[in-house]
Amino acid sequence: MKAKRANPESSKIRKTSMFAEMLRQVRKVPRGKVATYADVAYAAGHPGAARQVAWALHSESAGLPWHRIVGAGGKILLSGEQGFEQRMRLQAEGIGFLGLKVNMLAHRYTFFSMQGEKKKSAPQKSKPASRNER
Repeated sequence: MKAKRANPESSKIRKTSMFAEMLRQVRKVPRGKVATYADVAYAAGHPGAARQVAWALHSESAGLPWHRIVGAGGKILLSGEQGFEQRMRLQAEGIGFLGLKVNMLAHRYTFFSMQGEKKKSAPQKSKPASRNER
């Protein structure tokens, strides 16, 4: 019995469509916000594919807001002049830093809205427990 060989063309098509979806998600990140490589991968439907987001950006970053994609925790992963350029671009958009990392609490972009969640109301004061309940 012969083993089936993987069609290299189908593999290329899958990779191309995966990269295209990742780049589509990168385009959604607005000015003044950032997302992590993992956030983009998850939003594109490929959780755990953060490295592929970097590959996609490296292959086709012309005209994309590549500088708005950072490492986990807001760390700039590019080194040298590219890392410096990324930081300068982010600061020019009003993004704040805490040391060497982006302030993710203030500037993280969420791809999925929280429409299903209700706003949490302020906690109500509870009555002190009676002696019998202690």
